[in-house]
Amino acid sequence: MNKLVWKLLRRHISGAQLCGFFLASLVGMTIILLGIQFYRDVAPLLTGGDSFLKKDYIVATRKISTLGSLTGRSSTFSPSDIDDLRRQPFTRSIGAFTPSLFQVSAGLGMEKAGIHLSTEMFFESVPDEYIDVPLDRWHFDPQAHTIPIIIPRNYLNLYNFGFAQSRSLPKLSEGLMNLIRMNIRLNGNGLSESFQGQIVGFSNRLNTILVPQAFMNWANERYAPGQQAQPSRLIVEVNNPTDTAINRYFSEKGYETEGNALDAGKATYFLRLVTGIVTAIGIVISLLSLYILMLSIFLLLQKNKDKLYNLLLIGYSPRQTALPYYLLTTALNGAVWSLSIGCVALLRHSYLGFLRELAPQASGSSLGVSLLIGFVLALLVSLLNAWAIRKQIGRLMQGKQKL
Repeated sequence: MNKLVWKLLRRHISGAQLCGFFLASLVGMTIILLGIQFYRDVAPLLTGGDSFLKKDYIVATRKISTLGSLTGRSSTFSPSDIDDLRRQPFTRSIGAFTPSLFQVSAGLGMEKAGIHLSTEMFFESVPDEYIDVPLDRWHFDPQAHTIPIIIPRNYLNLYNFGFAQSRSLPKLSEGLMNLIRMNIRLNGNGLSESFQGQIVGFSNRLNTILVPQAFMNWANERYAPGQQAQPSRLIVEVNNPTDTAINRYFSEKGYETEGNALDAGKATYFLRLVTGIVTAIGIVISLLSLYILMLSIFLLLQKNKDKLYNLLLIGYSPRQTALPYYLLTTALNGAVWSLSIGCVALLRHSYLGFLRELAPQASGSSLGVSLLIGFVLALLVSLLNAWAIRKQIGRLMQGKQKL
């Protein structure tokens, strides 16, 4: 019976209007999903770590001038300095670098590779929430005599492309660093003790040799009792790295930022902005396509109002007469969703190759989130179409009855 109803009602369907809706919806949904997927694939390369959205951090130091060096002016941050920076509107949180107050020496090597290095060194620590590597091995047990260590990734690059290359030594990958043995010796307060050092990660954000905060508190109290560690560097989480108030405040206070933290933050902010603009364009196109579909359905219902009324008179319910239109819009939205996911997958395959050329570690995120978002959008549009169709049929029937 539904086939007969469909044959009766489909005569006035405009293929051009439905084709226009289909193409506009396909373009709109593809833009939305591609913007979301591109952000998920690119954001980890700009921010480091493995999170969907890393925060924006700045490492702040005091400027060291010639006059300040001659007069012995302190380059550390006082508690009042930290409090004043914490009260600024662009600041979300502040963490202080805690320096080691004891002597540290280290020897490391790989006997099979003929590598052995020894040097005086230093340790610093920051609160765990500012670490940009996985923290599953980032803990210290005084009984184990093992110190987890995070080093800057550029230290490894410096060895591979500087020291190792000039001396014809083998280059080391991050995976091979677990084979390196580090013998750490700590001296202070009349004590001299040996520990085993284990490199557990490489940081892109912090240019220092990091140890857990728990170890630093324990070691400073043990090897330098009574001394107070004064931070000479701060790590600041900011709301917006492009805020001009940051540069203005730092200039007034004589602070500097390390590396390209502000540039990386600006790149991340720019990526968010571009993604938002592209997604907004996709939403506008999708809304316009939805308007085209609704207009087409309303015109179709208007042309078929006599047929619809006659179907109701012979016993068909409003739901049965509206069912062909439900199926039509649902099929169109399902096809749009399926093809848009295919378009996103093809376009993603193209730009991922380019991303891997820039960053070999780029693996991209899964399409699962895009699939889910696309399905939810298609479902919402289908439900909206069904509500509008049912409401329009009710209006047509009420108008016919008044006549």
